[in-house]
Amino acid sequence: MKSIEEIIEFTNQNPAAWVATAVENQPHVRAMAMWYADKSGFYFHTGSQKRLYTQLKNNPRIEAGFMQPGEMGNMQMVRITGIIEQVVDPVLEKKLFEDRPWLNEIFRAYPDDKIFIFRLAHGEAQYWDMSRNCQEKDIPPILF
Repeated sequence: MKSIEEIIEFTNQNPAAWVATAVENQPHVRAMAMWYADKSGFYFHTGSQKRLYTQLKNNPRIEAGFMQPGEMGNMQMVRITGIIEQVVDPVLEKKLFEDRPWLNEIFRAYPDDKIFIFRLAHGEAQYWDMSRNCQEKDIPPILF
């Protein structure tokens, strides 16, 4: 993969991600389902009562790893790194609840919780597969 368009396609096809934040130099990693990616960024969401929300507010730097599983030796992975931006857009929020209707039940059960949509709009992406196993440091990241 040599372009951000290929990275976007890969992450949309493999939306399960491990997202890392850091609190006082301690990494915190959790599995998340990326909502979608396009030329404007990689979109995720969480709730305001979750630890992730507080971590992002205190330190907006993240790294997310996406993997396409396969036979051993045939896996592919993408990492994206950067500083997230909060997205406040009622139209986009409505679309989120349409795309993921199960969120309606969660937010009905926790009425004080607020949706927090965020995106990684600028940063760097790194593609990896076994053919590049010991070359990672020599391959420049894709800037977006």
